[in-house]
Amino acid sequence: MTKILVVDDDPMVCMAIETYLGRQGFDVTIADGGESGLRALGQGGFDLMLVDIFMPHMRGFESIRVFHERAPTLPLIAMSGYAFANHDSPAPDFLRMALELGATRCLRKPFTPAALLALINECLIEARRDCAGAAKTG
Repeated sequence: MTKILVVDDDPMVCMAIETYLGRQGFDVTIADGGESGLRALGQGGFDLMLVDIFMPHMRGFESIRVFHERAPTLPLIAMSGYAFANHDSPAPDFLRMALELGATRCLRKPFTPAALLALINECLIEARRDCAGAAKTG
């Protein structure tokens, strides 16, 4: 069974993701922030991570950087629902920044269950392909 770690401080988002992915046959572990996500990651065995960019305490960007350092081959999908008050001002591209810190893909909230599932499957297929390629060359 594919194991997914979800790191998000919003309990409603966690519950929705856990329920949907559980119905799709995934084994989902929820962490309510960066520190608890690191503890869960330390226990190992995950196939993919979903990480919110904006969380209190250990910020999502810091979490993404640390998660990527500790598990560089683990696919990580960064999520963000950040909305800017003034759409006319130039705004930093937080999702692009997450990619630069080690995220495999990014997902803008709100997202549909189908979009989430498609992105997860894409990342898992890519990770398996990379792993098989590494095994052949190694």
